[in-house]
Amino acid sequence: MTHQEHLLPLLVVEDDAAIRELLEEELQDAGYTTLGVPSAEEAIALLSHTTVALVITDVRLPGMTGIQLLQQLRQAGSELGIIVITAFGTIDQAVEALKLGADDFLTKPLDLDAIRDSVFRVLERQRLAVFHDSDVSHFHGIVGKSQVMQTLFHDASRLAKSDAPILILGESGTGKELLARAIHQESQRGEEPFVPINCASIPADLMESEFFGHVKGAFTGANEARKGLFQSAQGGSLFLDEIGEMPINLQAKLLRALQEKTVRPVGSEREEPVDVRIIAATHRNLEQEIEQANFRSDLFYRLETFSLRIPPLRDRGSDIEHLVFALIDKHSEAQGKQIEQIEPDALSNLLNYSYPGNVRELENAVMRAVTLSEDGSLNHKDLPERLREHSSPEAGMPLAATLSGEIVAGTPIPTPPPIRWPSLEEVEKRYINKVLEATGGNKRRTAEVLGIARRTLYRRLEDNEE
Repeated sequence: MTHQEHLLPLLVVEDDAAIRELLEEELQDAGYTTLGVPSAEEAIALLSHTTVALVITDVRLPGMTGIQLLQQLRQAGSELGIIVITAFGTIDQAVEALKLGADDFLTKPLDLDAIRDSVFRVLERQRLAVFHDSDVSHFHGIVGKSQVMQTLFHDASRLAKSDAPILILGESGTGKELLARAIHQESQRGEEPFVPINCASIPADLMESEFFGHVKGAFTGANEARKGLFQSAQGGSLFLDEIGEMPINLQAKLLRALQEKTVRPVGSEREEPVDVRIIAATHRNLEQEIEQANFRSDLFYRLETFSLRIPPLRDRGSDIEHLVFALIDKHSEAQGKQIEQIEPDALSNLLNYSYPGNVRELENAVMRAVTLSEDGSLNHKDLPERLREHSSPEAGMPLAATLSGEIVAGTPIPTPPPIRWPSLEEVEKRYINKVLEATGGNKRRTAEVLGIARRTLYRRLEDNEE
């Protein structure tokens, strides 16, 4: 891997001018830009107004030593990569330098290949450290690297800190309950109960009792008092899935419970206090339901103040690819199988289908294929028939062809040719190479298109070269 894209210079601190020039020339030949100074004092002065990527310093310098320079930089909180070089290297010196925060320790006479390798390793560790902090691809188990999902995770995390009701909107199968659970886990109520209920699954005549409980003898068959869902969720979160299916008369009682923070069990004359955070969800257009007198506008406005919309899978760009491999891992582990290969036609079908059933449909397809797989291979014939028959490059746009929701160089990225059944690693390598080719070798653009950090791209390209 070359480093022409490295914009920040490397600082070489060496009092021997010939060695300093040799180091700078070698690093420049490797694609880096460099700065050179003969003393630690000049290095500190330069670093006060110049940003560098890494420091390479000799130990024995006039005035302040390289070890003292290292110590001063670390005490000042600098996280710069630092490589220490000396002609007088001993184990004790190496241990001291590493304890003080040096990233590597090399001895003279200089092995120029070792210098290049050391610089690469230190810079790569820095990239991975930053990437570890910034690359959030999961939110409490929800996979999503696309920008639209990253924004959703950010908004959900912020809203989780509040106790206000939340309304989650989205098509069926997008993962509304998963997001509700994530919000609960992210909130201060995370250790308390999370109680989910599908409003469409409860008979209308039993719904009030289910929600608010009842006292003994409240109605025929009520042989003993029973807690409702609100009481069961005390201190935690109550998830009302498909709230658009709730009868209009119960909506009024739900609104009262939200406003008063009390519930009245069926047959009781006494209000009971409840401390419950409501998270509701629906695939319906509630504004249309209001126009048709199926949903109360006052309840809608109470819920809609803090709303989140989960995008359909077809609008999530490169997430389809990440989800495919994450789900293969999930279901192969659950079934005790080792999936090592995926047939190109199977991958093409999975990436080029429109998924009207969203993530739920994708997961069912992968689970079926894993269940039917033999000999560690995921095959085209094991996918659902509708997926095999109705997938096409056009249907998958912007999925396989665009990988990040944008057309790459104006043309779709072809799927791997069916020469043989590749491993998952080989499939990933082919896609990366295709995008590199489409972007003219521009790694920054390639990383953007793939929806990954450049640090990740460099690491994967390095892995591919091994």
